[in-house]
Amino acid sequence: MVHLVALSCRSDPIVLLCNREDLIYIWVFKPLDCSSPKSMWFLWNIFSKGTHMLQCLCGKSLKKNKNPSDPQLKGIVTRLYCRQGYYLQMNPDGSLDGTKDDSSNSSLFNLIPVGLRVVAIQSVKTGLYIAMNGEGHLYTSELFTAECKFKESVFENYYVIYSSMLYRQQESGRAWFLGLNKEGQAMKGNRVKKTKPAAHFLPKPLEVAMYREPSLHDIGETVPKTSAPPSKSTSEPAVMNGGKPVSKPDKPAT
Repeated sequence: MVHLVALSCRSDPIVLLCNREDLIYIWVFKPLDCSSPKSMWFLWNIFSKGTHMLQCLCGKSLKKNKNPSDPQLKGIVTRLYCRQGYYLQMNPDGSLDGTKDDSSNSSLFNLIPVGLRVVAIQSVKTGLYIAMNGEGHLYTSELFTAECKFKESVFENYYVIYSSMLYRQQESGRAWFLGLNKEGQAMKGNRVKKTKPAAHFLPKPLEVAMYREPSLHDIGETVPKTSAPPSKSTSEPAVMNGGKPVSKPDKPAT
């Protein structure tokens, strides 16, 4: 049975529909300015926190999943718009860059909560996770590892920044961030500053989804023996945990 709850205290009416699956549908008859970071931040909060609000309004609680194999994490399917003017995308070969096409399936990502303000970023199309290694290179991984964890923080301009949970500058302690340059190319995390547009992303959520918790227990058994992080003297990203590097330098002709 579907319950309707009308919020009459607002000048622009909002109707919330809740069903047994606890899905949230929001119709705002006065369209929000989707180009505004503040408006998108409002929508992002509704997607991420709306279930609790809905429970309070409808007087119903979420049913707990007793089966541990059932999806138990509530995340979102979203596009990540960089302030440089590009949508982050993962190509079929696993490489990362930016695109100006706001309808490409390559720019769809699952944003999965794996800790307090910690997320995993998984491509909807390829199923690969975005990760950052010890040299700041971004790569894509078939397996969820500790290098796939990114801290999600809101900057003062309402944009969101994503920093590696594992790596940072040793001397200053400055975090390493996910970022795109002015050409839409992925940058090394240790070269991205949180105050610059390269690090600023605007999540544009499309739907709420339930996910199984990514597992770390089987990593050691499936990592290829030949895979190893690059030394500080090489510029080639590592191929780690079954993933693919963002880019490979062209080899000189012989």
